[in-house]
Amino acid sequence: MASVALQGVWRSLRVYHGAEAPRVAMDALYARFIKPGDLAFDIGAHVGDRVSSFRRLGARVVALEPQPLLQRALHLIHGRDPAVILVPAAVAAERGLSTLHVNTRNPTVSTLSSAFLVEADGAEGWQGQSWDTTLTVPVVTLDRLIATFGPPAFIKIDIEGYEDEALRGLTQPVPALSFEFTTIARDVAQRCLEMLMSLGDYRFDVALGESQTLTFGRWITAAEMSKYLELLPHAANSGDVYAVLSPNA
Repeated sequence: MASVALQGVWRSLRVYHGAEAPRVAMDALYARFIKPGDLAFDIGAHVGDRVSSFRRLGARVVALEPQPLLQRALHLIHGRDPAVILVPAAVAAERGLSTLHVNTRNPTVSTLSSAFLVEADGAEGWQGQSWDTTLTVPVVTLDRLIATFGPPAFIKIDIEGYEDEALRGLTQPVPALSFEFTTIARDVAQRCLEMLMSLGDYRFDVALGESQTLTFGRWITAAEMSKYLELLPHAANSGDVYAVLSPNA
C-alpha cells in the first residue's frame, strides 16, 4: 500500500509540476484576481501547483492539505518559503475532526464527501477510481482561517464535492474565489452559487477542466451560471467556477 501511495504522489507531481504543466496560462488566469502582496488561500492544495502560481504572482499563501504524503510533498516544494504557510487540515462548515476518503492511486480526488463516492460509483469517466482507505483529519472553517491569517484577496477551493460544506463556514464576502464543480455532483455547485449570493453581489465565469481559460470572458449572473452548469454535458466532467464581487474586477 505504501508503494502504491508513493506512486500516486509521484504521478501527481509529474502531472502538476512537470514540463507539460500550464504555468503561463495558469499565471495569466490567476493574475486577474491576485496582485503582489495579496493573501491567497489554497484549500485542497494537493501538490501545490496553485501555490507555485500564487507565489510567482507575488502573493502570500496559506495552503491547506490534509493528506500526509501530500503534506510531505508540499513541505519539500514550499516548506522553506516564508511567504507560504502550510496547514495540515481540511476545511468544512465546523471545526473538529472528519473522515477523509483517500484514493491512494489518485490522491487528487480524495474527499470528505461520502455522497461524492456514491455519485462517482459507476459514473462515466470515473471508472476504476477507488477510495480504498480512510483517515481522520482535522478540519477548520474559512472564517477561522480569516480570523487567524487575515482576509484573503482570493480563495481557491478544490475538495471533490465538498466545496459547499467549505462555503458554509464562510460568513463574510471575499473579493474573489473559485470552487471546483463536477458533472456528477452538480447540486454541490448549485448550493455554492446560492451561498455566495447570500454573502454578496457576485458575478461568475468558468474554466473547464484544466484549460486555465475562462469560458465567457465576461462576468455572468448566478442564474446564468446555474443554467450553464445544468446544461453542461456529462463528458465535460469538471472545472472551476470563478466568482468576483465586482464585474469590473
